[in-house]
Amino acid sequence: QVQLVESGGGLVQAGGSLRLSCAASGRTAGTYRMGWFRQAPGKEREFVAAISRFGASTYYSDSVKGRFTISRDNANNVLYLQMNSLKPEDTAVYYCAAGLARDMSNLADYAYWGQGTQVTVSS
Repeated sequence: QVQLVESGGGLVQAGGSLRLSCAASGRTAGTYRMGWFRQAPGKEREFVAAISRFGASTYYSDSVKGRFTISRDNANNVLYLQMNSLKPEDTAVYYCAAGLARDMSNLADYAYWGQGTQVTVSS
């Protein structure tokens, strides 16, 4: 079993930065692909970024490419999302996920999910 706990969310002004963390317990280091998704009020959960098992490959949605960076520390079982140049439309609950994820942008391919952390970007 894998448990995921996100942290690092908060309120930030447009143009600012935040770094989200996702602490994983259980056997995740090098076992699963991991990703970040987000869900804004009234909208479906959407893909943000994903990373391969050992961090060699990363993938981003077009809306965050060039502004967000996903990384992982397998030695400490932590996933990160560095978010720069934040925009009000980035406001959402951010979730980390882990799984075999053949399609790394497909939330249905992830078996394990955290509870989410709120990110609010003011204009």
